[in-house]
Amino acid sequence: MLSVSELAISYGSRRVVEAVSFDLEPGTVTALIGPNGSGKSTLLRTIARLHAPDAGAVTLEDGADLLALSPRAFARTIALLAQSRPVPGGLTVREVVTFGRHPHRSRWTGQDPRGTAAVEKALALTRTAELADRPVAALSGGQIQRVWLASCLAQDTGVLLLDEPTTYLDLRYQVEILDVVRDLATDHGVTVGVVLHDLDQAAAIADHVVLLENGAVMAQGTPVDVLTAENLSRAYGVRVDVTVRDGAVHTRAVGRHNTPSTAALSAS
Repeated sequence: MLSVSELAISYGSRRVVEAVSFDLEPGTVTALIGPNGSGKSTLLRTIARLHAPDAGAVTLEDGADLLALSPRAFARTIALLAQSRPVPGGLTVREVVTFGRHPHRSRWTGQDPRGTAAVEKALALTRTAELADRPVAALSGGQIQRVWLASCLAQDTGVLLLDEPTTYLDLRYQVEILDVVRDLATDHGVTVGVVLHDLDQAAAIADHVVLLENGAVMAQGTPVDVLTAENLSRAYGVRVDVTVRDGAVHTRAVGRHNTPSTAALSAS
């Protein structure tokens, strides 16, 4: 388990996150949602030690201070799939995925006895095994995203953080990425924290949702408890209709040109 306690974060003199607390539980997916500027990605980057907090703590289940771990120990604990990564030229998919094994290599000999098995498992989980010998530069954007995810999986950490992993992907690759994320938690016990803009995606894969507004937690809990019309309309500043069918949450932002008809509202 990873616990975020009273975390406060600033950019220069501007406070962007204030006293945020939540837990990432083993074998569960926690989705961070909220409008642009609410602090979602900043929180994830701070947990990943890419930004220093002003106050608060990030601790592991044994009480260890995550932010105080050595770089090597930290890289064996947490992997981050950032919003964008460069496309490495001259490298194959397998070579890129193997980057994830760096924290596990012997400092003196460079040996990594479990490396081959970890890389093959990561390729299989992300369905990139058939691409293993292809140049990364020849792949589509969705394929490259899966390759970077495979590299994170090869890192073999207990915690996986993903910052908007479905951005710029077509529907097929969005579904595939989210399926992998859900499988990692359910089948492999990985602790997953993910920033998502698509509220229906968050509802579909998350066990726990943290709704942020202006750098603070407005609500957190199950998707049904958090993704209400009242919460979402307030947070996003636009009318959001919410329906729940068979336990599944569906959201719809309503603007001037897509106002639902009375008949449609009655049918829902």
